[in-house]
Amino acid sequence: MKKAYHLVLIMMLCGMLALTGCGKGGAGDSGEASGTAAGGSGSDSGTGLKPYKITLVYPASAPKDLQLVQDEMSKYLTEKINATIELRPIEWASWDDKTNLMKISNEPFDLLFTASWFSYAKDVAKGQFVELDELMAQYGKDIPGILGDDFIKGSKIGGKLYALPTKKEFGQGFGFLLDKKLVDKYKFDINGVKSLEDMEAMFKTIKDNEPGVTPIVSSKFTNTWSAANYDGIVANLAVPRGSKEPKAIDTLEDPKFIDFFKRMHQWYQNGWFDKDILTSDADQGMNMIKAGKAFAVAQSLKPGKDKEMSVTTGVDLVQVETAEPFTTTGDAQGAMLGISRTSKDPARAMMFLDLLYNDPKLLNMLDWGIEGKHYVKKSDQVIDYPEGVNADTQTYPNPGGWMFGNQFNSYLWANEDPNKWKEFEKFNERAERSIALGFAFDQEPVKSELASIANVEKEFDATLRSGAADPEKIIAKWKEKRKAAGFDKVKAEVDKQLAEWAKANP
Repeated sequence: MKKAYHLVLIMMLCGMLALTGCGKGGAGDSGEASGTAAGGSGSDSGTGLKPYKITLVYPASAPKDLQLVQDEMSKYLTEKINATIELRPIEWASWDDKTNLMKISNEPFDLLFTASWFSYAKDVAKGQFVELDELMAQYGKDIPGILGDDFIKGSKIGGKLYALPTKKEFGQGFGFLLDKKLVDKYKFDINGVKSLEDMEAMFKTIKDNEPGVTPIVSSKFTNTWSAANYDGIVANLAVPRGSKEPKAIDTLEDPKFIDFFKRMHQWYQNGWFDKDILTSDADQGMNMIKAGKAFAVAQSLKPGKDKEMSVTTGVDLVQVETAEPFTTTGDAQGAMLGISRTSKDPARAMMFLDLLYNDPKLLNMLDWGIEGKHYVKKSDQVIDYPEGVNADTQTYPNPGGWMFGNQFNSYLWANEDPNKWKEFEKFNERAERSIALGFAFDQEPVKSELASIANVEKEFDATLRSGAADPEKIIAKWKEKRKAAGFDKVKAEVDKQLAEWAKANP
């Protein structure tokens, strides 16, 4: 009987310790957020937690009504996890400079947008992000089930998770967004378009009949094509799509790569590209289409991309897919949020992330703003602009729903396919997975060689991608200089790491 009494007493003491914040909250946990009151997924009370302000840093323009939305989110978060939120958008053009300064100066903040193409691996190597596995197990138990094994696998570096990916399209589709009014004017049959060859007749028609209209805009086109065909690693070494073994090839020696750039050279000679092909981007393409000065802009695609862009730009667009979706490690890591090592309460930051995956109300506030002011509901899941508001006059344009949480919980706009998220599921299922999904190359052993190779690339890459010169001549000179810069050593290191990864991930 005495033993039983002592056992009960010990259990009660452990429970009291947990409630007072002595539980482990993960790497860097201040202890403030520990306790059963916010013990994980679906928590609906901030009781027992000290007030805390969460800072979310992401690339976007600051909208006019940022403060209004921030205040509304803070009210909701106070009820949920006794936290407020500071939304800190940073212009894309200023992102590198401003975030690098934040990191170097050890500025306290909580959550940072990152991606494979946005310094994720480099920041992990520098220790910028907190490891998330334990934090997620404690404060985000439902997240792995929502994301699925492939998203989690593809997001890890060295077997550890340092940022959580947005649940969105798992992979990229590839093709073009087209000005619908010109598609209708010339009665183009876009349903039959499946390849670049199919696009050529349309480009020729526009060039011949629409003076002042550029057939295709955007320097990103060749990058998009490369992403559709290769799981790129470094220095033009890549695992080709369809490969049955994780082995890298040199794309500069691949006939498929060379033939594509021969085609680009011909398109350039046909006058189908915009004059700023080396510097133009997708935004410029959209602006030119809106101004009636362009027909097509190359894009990575997903179901309903044309409708999304029509909402945000106010231009009627249609999309055509010239390659089936493909998933690489870069796609799994295409949009993520990591918890900064300077966070004062990583556990609370994880609670906020948990809500972005589980709580549609919070996610849609971040995505679309305040109901009745920035949007009105047409049904439970469908929204539209309030009366008198349009894409040009809205005061809280979407900051980038693809950057946050579970996009499948985001409301749809009235002009979108009501089955959009079902189509996303189908899209994700049919996306071909790279044989090297989850592989991340450690550049440290060959960083000096890669720096030299990068200088060589600057000399030749832009000219090749513009289509302005004979690709075979450019590639021959490129390979010669690249070899002198240490390419063979880099290739040997890539082969070594891939083989080690494949052995550890059968």
